[in-house]
Amino acid sequence: TILIIWSCVETVIGLYGETIEVPCNNGNNKPDGLIFTKWKYVKDDGSPGDLLVKQAQKDEATVSATDGYKSRVSIAANSSLLITRGSLADQRVFTCMVVSLTNLEEHSVEVKVHKKPSAPVIKNNAKELENDKLTQLGECVVENANPPADLIWMKNDQPLVDDGKMIIITSAITKDPVTGLSSTSSRLQYTARKEDVESQFTCTAKHEMGPDQVSEPETFPIHYPTEKVSLQVISQSPVREGDDVTLKCQADGNPPPTSFNFNIKGKKVMVTDKDVYTLTGVTRADSGIYKCSLLDNDVMESTQFVTVSFLDVSLTPTGKVLKKLGENLMVSLEKNASSEAKVTWTKDNRKLDKLPDFSKLTYSDAGLYVCDVSIEGIKRSLSFELTVEGIPKITSLTKHRSNDGKHKVLTCEAEGSPKPDVQWSVNGTNDEMSYVNGKATYKLTVVPSKNLTVSCFVTNKLGEDTKEISVFSQKNEDGAEQAKVIVGVVVGLLVAAALVGLTYWLYIKKTRQGSWKTGEKETGTSEESKKLEENNHKADV
Repeated sequence: TILIIWSCVETVIGLYGETIEVPCNNGNNKPDGLIFTKWKYVKDDGSPGDLLVKQAQKDEATVSATDGYKSRVSIAANSSLLITRGSLADQRVFTCMVVSLTNLEEHSVEVKVHKKPSAPVIKNNAKELENDKLTQLGECVVENANPPADLIWMKNDQPLVDDGKMIIITSAITKDPVTGLSSTSSRLQYTARKEDVESQFTCTAKHEMGPDQVSEPETFPIHYPTEKVSLQVISQSPVREGDDVTLKCQADGNPPPTSFNFNIKGKKVMVTDKDVYTLTGVTRADSGIYKCSLLDNDVMESTQFVTVSFLDVSLTPTGKVLKKLGENLMVSLEKNASSEAKVTWTKDNRKLDKLPDFSKLTYSDAGLYVCDVSIEGIKRSLSFELTVEGIPKITSLTKHRSNDGKHKVLTCEAEGSPKPDVQWSVNGTNDEMSYVNGKATYKLTVVPSKNLTVSCFVTNKLGEDTKEISVFSQKNEDGAEQAKVIVGVVVGLLVAAALVGLTYWLYIKKTRQGSWKTGEKETGTSEESKKLEENNHKADV
């Protein structure tokens, strides 16, 4: 129960169906010498009526009402009047009379009964709305309220305002003759636009009992004529020869058209109950302009240009190619494409900056060449495997001691293709062999017991070559080394003697030049001659 004081008359708001408590002078109702408290009310015809009396010395009150209040009224400990099962019939003035030995006071209270309405519901919805046409969208209803509820139409949570032209809102209130509760209805006439296809319409009920209640949102299909046609090409990109291409025609009208005219490179084709036309296995000849339009309006059309990509490639030579060393190889690549093609070369899976010059083939030119030609969405790969053959030729035959100094290692290097086989004229241990880009390396380890002449003999199906090298035994080689040391010492002594003689000659020459200046003879002194003879004797030794 809500207590409101207006001037000298209190107002109490009770809830429909609940117990209403009507206070007696706000609880200040037990003066000294209290005899009794009495509650009375104003009947519908304006006459007074008694409800109950509570004697001060008694615990129970005496109900004097004979109408519908007889079973619904009682008095609280604070002298408030309690009315069960509150209804709109209880909206009247009730008076509390307090009688004591010295005074009699009356306190009047007006009772109002409120009831929250039911949740708003939108009924009689339109099945569809038509663009730019005023149409009744629906009716919003709330029931059993007191006082009546107010209804507000909302679009996308924004209130709609009646403008008498594009939006018209008509509201009505009806009262239940039995309960006296009110129902409110509101009809909305609305002029839809195309953008209202996704708009949400709701109805909000406002009431003194609060809070606001909102109906479930409603959406409506909007009918509007086609204003634009769109042709879409459905295919992987880019379109390649052999692909299937689907043309899809769409119109922005609602409901959308279901039949169209397709213009297939100048030829009109009508399709019904669908919006697609499929081209199967297209070729480069299918490149061109395609259109679609409405059945009843050829002017409203859409156009797309379809390009079918293609790539033709020819390589000369291909497959296995056999050439001789030093010969010429002509490589020719021809391509025809719908756009600029990219060309890359690889040799034995390694990318090349450009194709080598094959005007004079070498063994290193041999290998697998792969040419990749591509445009967007299409790639072609062609290849040739080049083999360069030649008669074997020994380029080097050398010897050196092994690391431990006990063996001789012979190395024979040769060029040729197919890979040359090797034969040595002596037995030994074949340490290793390699063959790269037509170059073969063979090694033989031997322990010669005497001086040898060793031959390296190489051969393949095209020819052969041989080369010889002298190999000394370890003993002979050591003797030869000693002889070289002796010869070196002798040569050193001879060089030393020559230097001494040259020095002396320069000295004599200088002395004689001095004697010319002093008038002496050109011949040396006896002491100088003696020294010269001694030096010559040492040189002979």
